[in-house]
Formats: sequence, C-alpha cells, structure tokens
Amino acid sequence: MPVGIFRVCLVVITAIVNHPLLFPKENGTVPENAEEIIQKMKEREESLRLEKLRLEQEIAHQEAMQKTLEKAAEVVEESKEEKVRWDMWTALSMVIFLLIELWRQDFQEGIWQDTGGEEDDMAVLGKAFKGVAFPDKAVLASFYEKRILGTTGDMARMREMVEGFADDLLEALRSVCNRDADMEVEDCMGVGSMYENWRVRKPFVCDLIVPFAPPEPYCFRSQTWCSGDSFPPDEQGYGTIKVCRADEDVTGCICDKTKLGEDMLCLLHSQANTTRPSSEMEDLLCFKNTQYLDADQVMKWFQIAVTKAWNRISHKYEFDLSFSLLDSPGALKIKFRSGKSIAFNLTPVVQYENSDVYFISHFPRSGLAADLPSSTHWFLTFAVYERRFIQLVSKMLPANACHVSCLQILSFLHGKQCSLTGPSGLTNYHLKTVMLHLLQARPSQDWAPEKLEARLQDMLKFLEKCLHEKKLYHFFIGNRRVPAELGFPIIFQRAEPLNLFRPFVLHRDVYRKTVDTFHEMLRNMSALINEYTVHIPLAHTNGIHKESL
Repeated sequence: MPVGIFRVCLVVITAIVNHPLLFPKENGTVPENAEEIIQKMKEREESLRLEKLRLEQEIAHQEAMQKTLEKAAEVVEESKEEKVRWDMWTALSMVIFLLIELWRQDFQEGIWQDTGGEEDDMAVLGKAFKGVAFPDKAVLASFYEKRILGTTGDMARMREMVEGFADDLLEALRSVCNRDADMEVEDCMGVGSMYENWRVRKPFVCDLIVPFAPPEPYCFRSQTWCSGDSFPPDEQGYGTIKVCRADEDVTGCICDKTKLGEDMLCLLHSQANTTRPSSEMEDLLCFKNTQYLDADQVMKWFQIAVTKAWNRISHKYEFDLSFSLLDSPGALKIKFRSGKSIAFNLTPVVQYENSDVYFISHFPRSGLAADLPSSTHWFLTFAVYERRFIQLVSKMLPANACHVSCLQILSFLHGKQCSLTGPSGLTNYHLKTVMLHLLQARPSQDWAPEKLEARLQDMLKFLEKCLHEKKLYHFFIGNRRVPAELGFPIIFQRAEPLNLFRPFVLHRDVYRKTVDTFHEMLRNMSALINEYTVHIPLAHTNGIHKESL
C-alpha cells in the first residue's frame, strides 16, 4: 500500500515538471532572436566608433586652439619684454646723452684748457688748501687790529652825517611833490654792510632805501614768483607790482585775467572802472598801456624829485650834490669844497604786503647777473631781515664774537685780490650769505674770539664747496629754520631754495675767472695779510701758541 502511494506521487511530480506551460523550451526561438541582437550590437558599435572619431576630432581641435593661444600669449609677452627693453635702452641712451652734453659744456674747447701739470681747480673739498700757508691767530689778530678795527669810528661818523642829510633831503622832496598826484615818500632806512658794521674797503658807501606808496585812492598789489603762478627760472627772485584802486577787488573777479567777448559785460565792474586812460596810468609811473609799476619810470620820477628838493635846500649846505653813476640811478655824491667826497645810495622801494621785504627798483648786481626780464619786474631785497638776524644772533654769541671779524677779513682779502687780478663773479653779498649759513649751522660757543682762525677756514672751505657745486642758496628763501622772532613771511620760507650761483651755470667764462681768483686769493692770503700786519717777534708768537694749547 505505501509503495503504491509512493509511485502515484512520483508519476504526478514527473508530469508537473515536464508540463510545457511551466518550463517552456527556450531554445525553440534562439536562432531568430540572436541575429536581431547581433545586428543591433553592430549598429551600436558603429555609432560608438563614429562618436569616438567625433570626440577625437574635437579634442584635436581644442588642442590646436590651445596651442595657438599659447603661442599668441608668448608672442605678446615677448613683445612686452622687448618694449620694456627698448624703453630702458631709450632712457639709458638719453641719460648718457645728457651726461655727454654736460661733460662737453664743462670741457669744451677754449674754456677748460689749462697748462699741463696744474692740479684740477675743481678738486674735492679742501684740496685747494694744500700747500697754503694759513696765518696763525697772532698774525690775524694783529692784522684785524691794525687794518680793520680802526675803520669802525669812521663808519659811525659817516652814517650819522648821511642819515641827517638824507632826512632833510626827503623832507624837502615831500614839500615839492603834489600830494594829490605824486607818490608818497616815507622815511629812509639804512641797510647793508655799513649798517651791519662789516664794511672794510674804502670808499665807504651808505645804502639807504626809501619806501613809497601811490596817492589815494590807489594802492599797490604785488605778486611774487612763489605766490602760486609759474615763473620761469630766470624770473625767480623777482615780482611785479600792480597799481589798483583801493576799492578794486582784483582777486575775486576774472574779468581782468580773461578776455570777455564784445557782447559780454562784467557784473562786478563797470566799463568805467576797468578801463582807465593811458595818461592816468603813466602818471602813476606804470608801463605803457598796463597797470604794472615801471622801475625805469620810478627812477626818472625820483631823480627829478631829488633834484627839485636839492635846489630848495642847497643854500643851507656848503657842498654840492650830484648823481655819481649813470648805471646806478640812485647813486649820489656829496662834494666838499676841500675836494673830499662822500658817496651814498638812495633807492626807492615798495613794501611787500605788511612785511619788511621790499621790491627794489635797481639792485646792485655783478657783471654775471642777467638783466631784469623787463622794467615791470622788481627784485626782492631781504636786507632788513638780514640785519635783524645778525643782531639777534649776536646777542646769543660770546662777547667779542668773531663772526663779523671773519666776514671783514674775507671781504678785505677778496677785494684786494680783485684789485690785483680784476673783478670776479663773487660779491660781498655772497660772502655775507656764507656767514649767515654758518651762523645758523654752528653752535654759539664756536664763535668765541679765540676761534677766529678756525671759523675763517670754515668760511673759506664752505665757499670752496659752493663754488665746486655751483650752488649757494639764499639764506632766507626756502629756509624753514628762520627764527620766529624775526616775523619773516611764511610764503618765502615754503618756497623752493633760490640758488645765488645759478648765473655761473650760464656764464662759464665768469665762473672760470671766479674760481681762478678764489684760488689765487688763497695762495696770496699770507702775503696780503702780512702787508698790513705789524711785525710780531717769533717768541711772542710761540708764547701765544703755547697758551692756546
């Protein structure tokens, strides 16, 4: 029985397994489906191959474009580097050309040809002093006492006499002038070496400046080279003076600076105020058809006024008065019946704003200085501040300080040398400027009287350095260390320094003559001083040296 049941179950299971609905014959359609799949695979393979070719072409194109861009960038970079190299070569060539041009100017034919074997005059600082026998303290002291110190009393008497006469002359000048039309003349002031007590060479000449102002309702409005507008180098140190009505605002309106059209009017100034008859401005000593004060017209007016004033008071004096120099309109000379004479300069000036800086009509200049750009350009003088600075510093120096003595000795030596070999480009004003710079640079104790020899050497070496560099700056212009006690105008302290030796750059022959004269003075210094020195025994000299040690 169990065996039969097992057999029945086996038959049923076998039937179920072999039933076609449960396990169909898969290999019955294999040949047809395989061909279709193979065809699709071939098509897919072809499309992939085409896509691969397309991608390879794109990649190759991009690589070519990248290489092209890189080459272009390299070309641009190379061009930039080449341009930079070209610019550098251009700049270097210009620098070399300028250096060659400067060398050519310094050593051009006919100027710097010296005899062979002479040492270069443009040597380094101090070389010119090699082999120079410098006078010792005893010789300098004797020279100063005999030749220079005795002139102080003569200067004081002459100043007193000239000032008294000048005051009387100006008072008479005011009386002969028309107060409603002529310039108003103020009191005179003494400036320069005679009033700073360092003039040594005769004839003594007093320098007096006379400020003047226009009649009412006019006033002066000045403009300097450092007031903001650009001035060419040859006009530095100068300024212009405009004659205006007191109620005229020249700074707030541009009608005087810009040409308005014929159909345009200034709403601030009427035509009557802006246009004045030419004769009226000429009566105010202006340049023709302008409002600018003419220095030549001022000197002509001043000479005529002085002549009239002298005619009025000449009966009071037992001497004659005349103009002594044609090229210096303010130069006057008093001639006594005994044959003696006294010379002095009386020069009209215009005050700069409310300061003691003055525009001077004619300034004593050396032969190397260029002429004024025009007669409407006025030179500025700082002589009043220079005198005040020396007085201020002298109060802080030791008793009997040697600063004035150094300047007097140097001025005497240079003047004596010029009388032997002819004039040079150096002036006494240059020598005073050297002293002013050293007064500010060195401490006060260095100017003790026993240090006269050392300070004189300092001045000579400083002057040699300035000549070597062709640079000697004006003491006040561009100097921001000017003592506040002087009340010096700030506009000039902030200005660019003014080189007093600039004419040497333009006048090579004068520069060469000046350098030769300076070095000749150094070589002749002992002889020039010994000529005016009392003989000092050797023992006395040695004793002085031992005391100083």
